[in-house]
Amino acid sequence: MATADIQVPSHHKAIVYDKPGEISTKIETIETPKPGVGEVLINLTHSGVCHSDQAVMCNRWAWLPAPTQAGQVGGHEGVGTVVAFGDGAEASGLKLGQRVGIKWMASACLNCLACMSGRDACCPSGKISGFYTPGTFQQYALGPANYVTPIPDGLSSEMAAPLLCGGVTVYAGLKKTLAQPGDTIVIPGAGGGLGHLAVQIGKGMGYRIIAIDNGDKEDFVRGLGAEEFFDITKYSKDKEGNKKLADDVKAASSEGLGAAGVVMCTASNAAYAQALGFLKFGGTLVCVGIPEGEPVPIGGADPASMLVQELRIVGSAVGNRKDAIETMKMAARGIVKTQFTVEPMSKLTSTFEAMDKMQLKGRVVIDLSKE
Repeated sequence: MATADIQVPSHHKAIVYDKPGEISTKIETIETPKPGVGEVLINLTHSGVCHSDQAVMCNRWAWLPAPTQAGQVGGHEGVGTVVAFGDGAEASGLKLGQRVGIKWMASACLNCLACMSGRDACCPSGKISGFYTPGTFQQYALGPANYVTPIPDGLSSEMAAPLLCGGVTVYAGLKKTLAQPGDTIVIPGAGGGLGHLAVQIGKGMGYRIIAIDNGDKEDFVRGLGAEEFFDITKYSKDKEGNKKLADDVKAASSEGLGAAGVVMCTASNAAYAQALGFLKFGGTLVCVGIPEGEPVPIGGADPASMLVQELRIVGSAVGNRKDAIETMKMAARGIVKTQFTVEPMSKLTSTFEAMDKMQLKGRVVIDLSKE
């Protein structure tokens, strides 16, 4: 194990899910691991807080293969510096002291059909960071040298952290719309952690952005580049309300025909029921947000409508290694800026509580050097 002159402590601080099924975290002291073959040890300084972390902690996703275990170190948006190499890891080209990031997928085999087609997040033998694999809510973590993401110089660690999941996810989702510059993209949940990144990245890709969210987020979202904003609270939650919202969105879109794509940045079943109504002929709904509990069919996805309008519904599970690198490069150029607040480790539980009440604007980043 190569460490040069960097001092690595025998133990470090970590935040664990002490009561899985509830919103509850606890700071503990745990043993610092040693990197194995092909691995690097990373001294993490910052970790983003994602809605997916809350879903894992509270066992809200029925599709996960098992409940979260007590004592699980959560988190999957970590940034820090390489402090040690396992055998063979130096061949990756990484350097001691280099900043790197850990993503939602902590590792992937890179050899299966999913990996070889650029869909790392669907790797059947991949490991999810923060779910049965120690995550990024800790001061030291392991990562495969060939899978961590280099962080460009000039991009701050607290700015980069949320992009490792949220930014990569929406960038990959926007690409899957197959939209062209000048096309309209609708972002439901535009003021949230994913949505506020999608608005900026989508604008940077040349799209016209229509945002949908609660009215108190309008100024925030318009300030990020959304051309139009619709307050979801002003529409009734029935068939008539859905039709009125769809008509208004289409009227505001390019040529009044509807959107080329909808990137679903909310986990709301009600939002999914509305989404197909926003699309123009040949449009694409990209499923990103995952509703909690048992899955509900997407409203309006009847065969006749899909056939006549030639609509597409595609899934987008995070992004691949290339997407992550491209997202970091866009951020380094200033195309996308995470809107965030920084909190100490002790504030993770209250952050999840605010998230549960849908009170957050942008993202929260945990400073792992502060308890």
